[in-house]
Formats: sequence, C-alpha cells, structure tokens
Amino acid sequence: MDGSGSWDAIDWNQIEDPRPRRSGQAVKESMDDFLLEEEEVLAQGHGVVLLNNREAGTLSVTNFRLLFVSQAKKCVIELGTIPLTTIEKLNDDVKLQPLPHLSDKNLPRELLQVIGKDMRIIVFTFVPKTKQKNEVFDALRRYTKPANLWDLYAFSCDPSAIKNDSEPKRRLLREYFRLFRRSLPLQGFEEVSLCNEWWRLTRVNSSYSLCSTYPSELIVPRSISDEDLFQASTFRSGKRLPVISWCDPGSGAVLARSSQPMVGLMMNFRNNADEKLVCALSSRTTDEKGSPRKLYIIDARPRANALANGAKGGGSESSSNYPRSEVLFLGIQNIHTMRDSLSRLRDYVDAHGSISSNGSPSAVSVVGDRRNRGSTWGGGNLNSMTSFSSTLGEWLNHIQNILVGASWIAAQISEEAASVLVHCSDGWDRTTQLVALACLLLDPYYRTFSGFQALVEKDWLAFGHPFAERMGVPTVAENGGSQYELLRQPSLGNLSSSPSRNTLGPSGPSSNSSVQSQTSNNSSPILLQWLDCISQLLRLYPSAFQFSSKFLVDFMDCVLSCRFGNFLCNSEREREQSGVTNSCRCMWSYLANLRASGGNFHEHYNPFYDPIKHNGALLPPAAALAPTLWPWFYLRWTCPIESQGGDLESQWHAMNKQYADAMKAKDIAEWRAKDIKLKLESMKQDLQREKRASSTALATAQSAQRENAAIKKAIESIGCTIKFSTSEDEDRTEVLSCSLRRGADGRAQQDENVDFSVSISAIEDSLVSDAPGDHFCEALCPLRTREGCRWPDAPCAQLGSQFVGLKANFDAFDRLSIQDCYFGPE
Repeated sequence: MDGSGSWDAIDWNQIEDPRPRRSGQAVKESMDDFLLEEEEVLAQGHGVVLLNNREAGTLSVTNFRLLFVSQAKKCVIELGTIPLTTIEKLNDDVKLQPLPHLSDKNLPRELLQVIGKDMRIIVFTFVPKTKQKNEVFDALRRYTKPANLWDLYAFSCDPSAIKNDSEPKRRLLREYFRLFRRSLPLQGFEEVSLCNEWWRLTRVNSSYSLCSTYPSELIVPRSISDEDLFQASTFRSGKRLPVISWCDPGSGAVLARSSQPMVGLMMNFRNNADEKLVCALSSRTTDEKGSPRKLYIIDARPRANALANGAKGGGSESSSNYPRSEVLFLGIQNIHTMRDSLSRLRDYVDAHGSISSNGSPSAVSVVGDRRNRGSTWGGGNLNSMTSFSSTLGEWLNHIQNILVGASWIAAQISEEAASVLVHCSDGWDRTTQLVALACLLLDPYYRTFSGFQALVEKDWLAFGHPFAERMGVPTVAENGGSQYELLRQPSLGNLSSSPSRNTLGPSGPSSNSSVQSQTSNNSSPILLQWLDCISQLLRLYPSAFQFSSKFLVDFMDCVLSCRFGNFLCNSEREREQSGVTNSCRCMWSYLANLRASGGNFHEHYNPFYDPIKHNGALLPPAAALAPTLWPWFYLRWTCPIESQGGDLESQWHAMNKQYADAMKAKDIAEWRAKDIKLKLESMKQDLQREKRASSTALATAQSAQRENAAIKKAIESIGCTIKFSTSEDEDRTEVLSCSLRRGADGRAQQDENVDFSVSISAIEDSLVSDAPGDHFCEALCPLRTREGCRWPDAPCAQLGSQFVGLKANFDAFDRLSIQDCYFGPE
C-alpha cells in the first residue's frame, strides 16, 4: 500500500472485499487470537486503512479497546490500537486537504479521526459506500462514554480470580511504619499504635468523617489532639487539613500537605486550631540549643490566582499568623492551562512527525522543494518553527516550574532541616506533584520499584488525587446513603480549535456527526507532568533510579487504559465503596509479572542503576533544571525511530538484545558440539565392537583351519584323496569333499566313478542359531533321535563343533572290501 501523500492513492481493489464475511461466524473466530481475557468484539470494519502508515486491515471495537489487525501481516498494529478510555475525542467530519503536488480529486468522505490522551492522533479510512464507518463510529460513541463505573472493562473479570497481595490500606500502613523506622506486625495491625516523640498515627478518619478525600490513617504532630484536627479541618478547602506526608527521623523535619485556607474575601479569617497544627509541624528544634526550626508555606499557584480565590472564600496564609514561617508562591498554572498546552503540543508533534495522521511524508522531506516553498510545513511557511518553539517552550516551562519547586522544597528539608507545608487550591493536583517529586528527591527508597509503588499509593491514591475527573471516566458518589450516581460534566471540545490541525482540514461545527471531547472540564495531564519530571531526573541522574523511562511509559499507559482497578474513582473512600480492590485486577502485579518474564534484563530495569552511588538526597542545581522533550512518550507514535535513537537505555537494551542473541547462538552451538561428541563416542564404541567381532571371526577361521587339517590327515590315513573347495554363496560355507576307489594294487585310487564320497561343511558362528532345536539343527544333527533333540540332557553336535553336517554314500561303503593292508601290523 504505497502512497505519495494523500489517501486518494489507495488502491481499494487490493483490499479484500469484506462484505461476504460480514455475517459469518468465521470473522469473530479469526479475532480470538488477538483478544484479551473477557474481551468481546462489539463492532467491526474490514478493509479499513490506517492513514498514518497506510496499513490495511480489520478495525474492531471491543469492550476494552479499538483494535486494528493488519490484513497482510495478521498481527495487531500498535499505532492503530488504543484503549477506549485513552480516547479523548472522536471526529467523523474530517476534511482532508490534498497536498499541492497531487491532483485534486473528488475524494470519498469516509474518514474517522481518533485523538488519544497518549499523544496519539490517528485517522482511519473506510471503504466507500458501505455502512462500516457508521457502525464503528456509533459503537465508539457509545462505549467510550460508559453509563457507569461498572461498565468499564476492569470489572469484566471474574472476582474469584482476583488475587491481590494485600489491601491498599495495609500497604499504606506499611509505608507509615517504614517512615517511623519500625516493622509492621503480621497480625493485629488494625489496632497497633504508631507514635514517637514528635509524631503519631491517628485513625480519626477511619470512617472518612474528618475528610472524605483523605486516607483512613493520618500522620500528625503528637501534640495535636483529634478534636483539634476536626476544628482545623473546617478552615481548609474540602476539609483537607495539614497532615504529614514524609518525615525525616534524623533531623525531625517534615513535608506536609493541605488545601488552601478559607481566609475569606478580606483575607482576615483565622482559625486557632489550624494555626496550632501548622506551628506544630516545626515544633522540634534543629539542635540542642533550642534554636527554632524554619517553616516554609509553599503555595503552588501564582500569587494573582491565590488572590482571585478570595472571591470564593479561599486564599493564602499570612506569615504574621504563623510564627517562624515564610510564604512563597511557585506560579504553577491550573489544570485547564496544562490541558490546553498539551493539546497544542500534541497537534504540532503530529503535524510534523515522520508518521502523520494526514498520511503525508515528514515535513523535513519537503523543505528543499523550492517550488512548494515549504507549503506543507506548519500549514504555510517555515516561520511556523517559531510557533513550534513557543508550543514546545510553553509545555517545558510548566515542567520546569514543577521541577524547580520540588527541588527547592527538597533542598530546604535536606540542607536546612526546615519543615515545609505545600498546598494549592484543593491540594490534590499541584500539591501532589510537588510533594511526590520532593519525596522522590529526598528518599532513595522511592527511586526503586517497591518504593515507587509506595509513593504513588501514598501521595496520589490515598490522598485523593481525582483520577476519574482528570481522565474523564465515571466514578461513584454517595447519594441518599447507598445510591450512586454518575459524576460527569459537559465537554469542551477545545482540541479542534488548534490551528495546526489544518492539514486535516477544519473540523467543522458541532453536529450530530461530530463527537466532542468525552472528558469533563476537569480533565488534565497532571500525572503525565509528574512522570515527565521524573524522566528529566532520569536524564540528569541516570544511575539513581532502579526503573527506566520505558517503565514510566508503560505505567502511564496502564493508568490511561483503565484495565486495572488501582486508579479508578477519585479517592480511597470511593474505591472502597465501589469494591474496586476485590473486583478488578491489580496493575502492580501485572507490571511485576512483566519484569519477572524478562529477568534482570527486562526493559523496565535501568541498567545503570547504582544504589550505593546515590544513597542520599538528590539536589539538582537550578542551572541543570532545563527540561527537554521526553521522546519516549511524546514522539513514540509520530517519530518512533527518533524517540529512542539517542537514548542510552535504548542503546543498552539493543546491545543487550544482541548479547542475548549471541549467548543463545552460543548455547545452541555448545549443544550441537555436545551432541556431535556423543555421536563420536557412540561410533567409537561401535568400532570397538566391530573390532572385537573381527578378532573373534579371525580366531574362528584359524580354529576351522586346524580342524580341517586334522580331518584331512584322518581321511588321508585311510587312503582317501582330499580335495577342498570354497563356496562364495551367501551362507559363507566352506566344503570339504573327498573320493575313494579301490585300486588293483590294493590302494585307494581316485577316479571319476566315485565309490565313496564325503562332504563336510563349516559355517561361521554368526550363522549358527543359539537355539539347538531350529530347522538347521533338526535336519543335520547326527545325535538327533526319533524322540527329537534331547539337548541339554544329551550331547549337541552344533554346540560341540563348528562342523555340524556329514553326508555319506552308504552304498559305496557296502561295496567296499576291507583289505588287510589297511591295517598295520599289530
């Protein structure tokens, strides 16, 4: 399927006609090899072409994903296969504008555009004048917007087959015990108390009455009572009061998190319990002299945004109300700005990648065509590189702000032994990014596989990051005690407004044929930004992390796919109410099994990891915090070769694959050499046996010669003439014959008329049967009687001599006259 830039070059005659197969059961059976467990085909289109790489195949909508199988290769095409929950927008009213050097034809309008949350924009072309496109589009429109949480694929598995290692609550409690440098007991952990001189574990939120989006166990200063916690929660947005996320038992410094204080429009509201709680975060002194510990209150928002929240009763703290404190603003933008920034970056990367959704070649390949004057670059001229710089720079500026903020927080805790309280508006987006990244910098444990899991479960899951809202999937909310309703909000559809998508033509106004974004206004790539920051640290400190950049990509894909239950709903409370833990498979077990399948050389492992070299905090200098585009994630669909070309991990894994192939070839060669050696040994043994048999045959022949000589001498002694002849027949028999005739002189004379003849046959041992009673023995044995062979009670001629046959002419014996001269004198 070669094309030159537009899908009008597709030869539909080369595509298998789908219509005779549409109603057959063979179609569904042919897809069984590509389906996951409990995955079902809901709609299907044949002869569909993926415009990005011009691959023809079968496009299926299942209860889990949009599945594209190549017609020629009979395999799943990864680019055209995307989970339903990863789809951000569908558009069936795509206007394809042909490139200037191609003829403008009346093209069929059978296009379907799919925009993913994983930086993927793909376009499918359907066979004209068929209903396949409508069937696929209607199925996507229906199943990418499930009616409720339990319609997701994650709930399709049999609950009895779920085998989780432990409950999320127990894993969170194990992490709390690790922070206190204590071991979690095997039994009775629900009632065990955890405290030291400065902090304690409280279960005041066990029924989520204190804060519905916080975990059931919280670490708070020991001097703060549960009653103080209830009073302090009323002063914070969503009752997300200040609690400890990470603590340093050595210095006593803590990293705490909360939401914004409700200071009111005039910024003059105060709460004694809140001030007491915040001050208790830095109550321990830094040395024996009792010098006070510094407290930094970090507001992740721009100062103007914090002031604007005053209209809703929110705002920020005043350092005058919190002794020994300092308030700082980091200027990180809100979720809507982040979403729009990623959308623009995705559009531009798609328009100028080597694999574009409009089927055109890479923009770089047409730069030298002066006749076009760069007409396909950025939709008009080369000056659009300025647009690219601003688009890329805008996203990287957001990443840099998060990196700088988290690095500054980690530096104050590590070097100054200061305590830090971090919050934004609600305390679950920018706050989570900063706190989790600072923990990663401070604690080497979080840079391992097990530590990364503990960090995600603590700061992202337990502390209520709203994954359902940020990913645009349904969740549950309590309504009237036991009833649940779907939390959904109207869609925006802002993705179609990007000017860089004009290579595909305008999307057109919203209509029945165009599906706007299925996500809510609150969708945003918050988790992706955090993983992007980790990838930047991996670049700066390649030996500090046990996991690789590929692990981060697979982790993000698992979250977006909603194949597992770990990241469903918006809080620990909602996941507990919906029974996610006991109904859905665990993503951590899936990733662990992937690593186990490849051993220590699996691509999730960082080959340069050195835990001894980086056994303390990572404190990158400000000059080093200049991020670059994360190619593993952002360029993998549009620039697959370039996304891994300059990466050290990719080169190592490529070399390791070559090494593994060489070792495999070596093992095969060694096995073949061993097999040849065994065959040589066997042939040597056979040769030795043949040599022994030859020696035996030679000894037998020598014995036969001696016996022949003895018989000859015996017969000659009675006056017979001996004549030997050797037969060359197959039975390898040597025949001795002699003739006797009485002469006139009284001596025996040889004549043609034989009066007496004797024939004796000698045969090889190998031709003599081991059983004396065979046919040969019965016919020739001179010792045989009428009763048959009496061996072993009687002698056996065959066993006693090599000569077992004797034939004589007895009539000749009768005509013989015995002469006295035969006998010598007495």
